[in-house]
Amino acid sequence: MLHVSDTVAIQDWELTESFMRASGPGGQNVNKVSTAVELRFEAERSPSLTPAVKARLKRLAGRRWTQDGALVIQVDTTRSQAQNRDIARERLAELIARALIAPKKRIATKPTKGSIRRRLDAKTQRGEIKALRSRVRDP
Repeated sequence: MLHVSDTVAIQDWELTESFMRASGPGGQNVNKVSTAVELRFEAERSPSLTPAVKARLKRLAGRRWTQDGALVIQVDTTRSQAQNRDIARERLAELIARALIAPKKRIATKPTKGSIRRRLDAKTQRGEIKALRSRVRDP
């Protein structure tokens, strides 16, 4: 079980881990041992997340979100399979924790009378400057 917050915990059946050979440094070990981890979280079918959280998670996940509603995280940072598993789980928990935070609604405010006056004064002044650029007409 993966604990994300006090209210949200991801069950083990929702997570699927697969291991593959990693690229990068590691000598002969890289060709023999499957250290890279691909963590797959079936987010769309998860009962522990609300629809609003799922929508925010989908937006945050970007390319890591598959068409069938799963979130795929790949880690091959270290040469240890156990460390890569822990990093993948931490990244998933961090992503879900970010999705749990609901964005604040913007409150529309009216501009102050002073700011309206300053804006109009600046527009008038700019218009006068532009008027001075035109040709001078003889009376």
